Amino acid sequence: MVTSLPDFSELPTLGFEGWRSWFVDTAALICGTVASAAPAVFYQTDIKHDGRWVDKAYLVSRGAEAAGSSLLWHKVVCRVGPGTTTFGRPAYAHLLCFSRELRLTPAQSSPDVLPKLGEMPWARAMGTDACEAVCTFLLAHTEVQTVIDPFCGQGTMLAAANRRGLSAVGVELSKRRAARARVFGL
Repeated sequence: MVTSLPDFSELPTLGFEGWRSWFVDTAALICGTVASAAPAVFYQTDIKHDGRWVDKAYLVSRGAEAAGSSLLWHKVVCRVGPGTTTFGRPAYAHLLCFSRELRLTPAQSSPDVLPKLGEMPWARAMGTDACEAVCTFLLAHTEVQTVIDPFCGQGTMLAAANRRGLSAVGVELSKRRAARARVFGL
């Protein structure tokens, strides 16, 4: 599975603490659902809420740990150039990979910092460079044949997977975004 869990702004009826609990529980569900030797990859951008920094990598990590998963890698994806001040959202995003059984050797390492996000077909998209990095990892180091994105939005990750020869299945509650995901291509 490769996904980006919804932000608090997308689930305001839960309340902030309810969203945090939902976020950790959903990360645990995803990590516990994938095959034990398969990866669960999360693309998350931190938020600032009520004067506090909310570290989504930490929240995902809590869920992954609860599911018995280990962190295989944690990449920083630059959303803007270094030294740029941003408001509301940090200048970088997290790209995290967990698995219960899959392990990587030092020779299987890849860059920890992606210098740019790539194109973003819509405001909440996973950047195309981040999608490509995930596909490269999946093809080189796993037996994954199908990418599943339970929060696919307009389908950027799905399109990247298809372009690289992987099958892809997405879930999206918004009818408009789901319709766009069905036809979106890179």
